[in-house]
Amino acid sequence: MNKSWVASHTFHYSRFGDLAHLVEKKREKGLKISLCLPTLNEAKTIAKEIIIMKSELMTRYPLLDEIVVIDSGSTDDTVKIAESFDAKVYLADELLPEHGAYKGKGENLWKALYITTGDIIVYLDADIKNIHHRFCYGLVGPLLLYDHIKYTKAFYDRPIAIGKSKIRPTGGGRVTELVIRPLFSLFFPELTQILQPLSGEYAGYREVFEKIPFPIGYGVETSMILDICEKWGLDVIAQVDLERRIHRNQDTKALGRMSFVVIKTFLKRLENLGIIELKKDIYDQMIQYQLVKNDITPDVVKMAGIERPPMASIPEYREKFGPSAPNAS
Repeated sequence: MNKSWVASHTFHYSRFGDLAHLVEKKREKGLKISLCLPTLNEAKTIAKEIIIMKSELMTRYPLLDEIVVIDSGSTDDTVKIAESFDAKVYLADELLPEHGAYKGKGENLWKALYITTGDIIVYLDADIKNIHHRFCYGLVGPLLLYDHIKYTKAFYDRPIAIGKSKIRPTGGGRVTELVIRPLFSLFFPELTQILQPLSGEYAGYREVFEKIPFPIGYGVETSMILDICEKWGLDVIAQVDLERRIHRNQDTKALGRMSFVVIKTFLKRLENLGIIELKKDIYDQMIQYQLVKNDITPDVVKMAGIERPPMASIPEYREKFGPSAPNAS
């Protein structure tokens, strides 16, 4: 294992705090940068996220060229609020209709490639309670200042909001520590240096994202790291310390479903790489149990491992962007 990677490819966001310099580097390279916010019922947090990013990174420092919201069908006021603050808002189901529609974060990220215009795309979750523009410029910085870096990943402390005002200072990252880090340790020990592989904040060049498949659900972060490392090597990845991210908690049952998809995605990658051979098809139903009036009943959720192909293979995308991304190197 190359232990030098973590020293040479790990940064603190403050290293990129000279925003005027980042804007100048962006102009020198002739790049456009898009911020994508995938949403599903984020009415409580979406306004603050858009306001901060627009005021700090579009008005004050023109680092971003657009803010795009891709919504999965929110039943609250997420879409209305986002539109009221002049974000570009799209319903995922209405994009590339000839290719069908699925529900899931990965679906939104994949379709964002088609509708955004940037050479660099920043993906941020829309449920960040302590949102700050460092979440964006911290990820963009390495991409602009280091030519060999093509993909950046966030890491941070993960306190959990457990009520309207209460915050538990430790917690979060449970699927990482209980599922993905043991799997990395077993099969790809060099990837254990990526401190939070399942973080929902990352950025990269279009030329990278357009060439990899996107699982439609929770497996997208896992597949992204594995596919990028397989195609370009760990050296094109950097990680950035954003210090602290406060987010809403998920219960154990939800984390179990997330783990199911992550493991399924991981096994598929192992099989594709010829590391393992599955002797039978694996099931696509997560089976959990609940106690209802003294009866133990199964709670079965179908979670098919559907993946979208590399966007560069989609005819509508090639027609819009050409054979490769604009200004990609």
